[in-house]
Amino acid sequence: MLVHFILALLPILWLILALGKLKMPSYTACGIALLLTAALAGLYWKLPVLHVASAALEGILNALWPICLVIIAALFTYNLSVATGAMERIKTMLGTISNDQRILLLIIGWGFGNFMEGMAGFGTAVAIPASMLAGIGLDPVSAVLACLVMNTTPTAFGSVGVPTATLASITGLELLPLASTAAFIQVLHTFISPFLAVMICGGGIKALKGVLGTTLIASLSFIIPSLLFARFLGPELPNIVGSMCAMLCIIIAVKIRNAFFTKSAAQPVQTETETAHIGFAEGLQAWAPFILIFILLLSTSPLFPPLYNAIKDIKTSVMVYTGTGGKPLTFSWINTPGIMIFIAAVCGSLIQKARLSDTMRVFIATLKKYWTAVFTICAVIATAKIMIYSGMISDIAIAAVAGAGPVYPFVAPLIGVLGAFITGSGTSTCVLFGNLQLETATALQLNPYWITAANVMGAGIGKMVCPQNIAIGAGATNLTGSESKILASVFKYFILYALLAGLICWLGVLVFGSTAQA
Repeated sequence: MLVHFILALLPILWLILALGKLKMPSYTACGIALLLTAALAGLYWKLPVLHVASAALEGILNALWPICLVIIAALFTYNLSVATGAMERIKTMLGTISNDQRILLLIIGWGFGNFMEGMAGFGTAVAIPASMLAGIGLDPVSAVLACLVMNTTPTAFGSVGVPTATLASITGLELLPLASTAAFIQVLHTFISPFLAVMICGGGIKALKGVLGTTLIASLSFIIPSLLFARFLGPELPNIVGSMCAMLCIIIAVKIRNAFFTKSAAQPVQTETETAHIGFAEGLQAWAPFILIFILLLSTSPLFPPLYNAIKDIKTSVMVYTGTGGKPLTFSWINTPGIMIFIAAVCGSLIQKARLSDTMRVFIATLKKYWTAVFTICAVIATAKIMIYSGMISDIAIAAVAGAGPVYPFVAPLIGVLGAFITGSGTSTCVLFGNLQLETATALQLNPYWITAANVMGAGIGKMVCPQNIAIGAGATNLTGSESKILASVFKYFILYALLAGLICWLGVLVFGSTAQA
């Protein structure tokens, strides 16, 4: 078992070494990881060559549709907004709310970022907010770091609740208690995320001076409604409602502070945007692509059954993996976030009076610019598929469970971390390890809801350091090639969140025992 465990870990250890120490470009490191995994799967795990190849192909196709689709769509939307001048108008409008970039970070990165995770997921909560924050003058590396940190906890309820709903489906646990537990177990992480984001972008704890109250409002105005909606309505709405409440409360708090209190003693970080008046019609035109993203994603979600049911079956299922245990790969041709974002981007550009030729030029330029990010994500997902089908993932998990013994509650979130590091997906992590967590909880007579919720908590934390998510952030902010720097910078926050998750899960078991469900 020990040999299996060590060899199965080699691709992961290689990625940590290549990205963290050797400072290798992510597309090179991930390409080598794919070759290493294929060789191990074939030579040691005896997976036939055709099965290795088909597993890799399944990973590449899965990466292209829907993951890379939604990333390119998000970047295309942002680049179009820059090309039409809409982003400059958006920056000017945001400047009328506050010229303090810490406030704009909370509105865009925390509020709008959590909203994008709740509506679309698949990297949009990092790609779009990070690119907007870099556009208003924040240091691009800091913008990516802040978005990676803030994107940890909304993962559980991303894409209209898909990860938690999938976890309930896989394990057979009741959805409402599981959603409630998933929200509750992450309260502390969620609470500190906006504070850490401000510190990241402002250069330390001193950055909180003058915005401590606003940051507290941003945190609580998201946590309270998301907890209530998770407890009473399930996993679909916590991110969406929480983020909208947070954005509204932040803006109200800033307006009240500006109206009744003197300017903060701390010097705000100024944007480069000139103060100018933007009329309602001009503002609506500038925000048109993002408003349309909201409308299209919401109207085609399960929250609106007539349209959702009309288009949800427009899809194709193909069996790609040739070995046993494979499942059909499904391509949703219309009802997928990437298509909705593309439609919103093109329609938004027409509203902004852009020519179709210019729109096509921006699209081609986006593809050329971010091909390395696409290659990286394809390599990562292909590696993950080979590890899954060969049994490498199972061997890692079994060894971790066997070695943990009585401290398993501390390890449970780390298994979720491992799944997200490899796959970059909260949903895939729940599919991989949901039943493992449930069976272990049952065998050890632990609270099954608490342990399985720890899996989805760990998945969000793992996304902070997974090569796929880092490549998305780097690509969105013109930092392609700087993935090693981003990983090194975010790692200390990852360690903090991972250790805190293990401690929370362990203490929760002591409090809740084996009977409480939430």
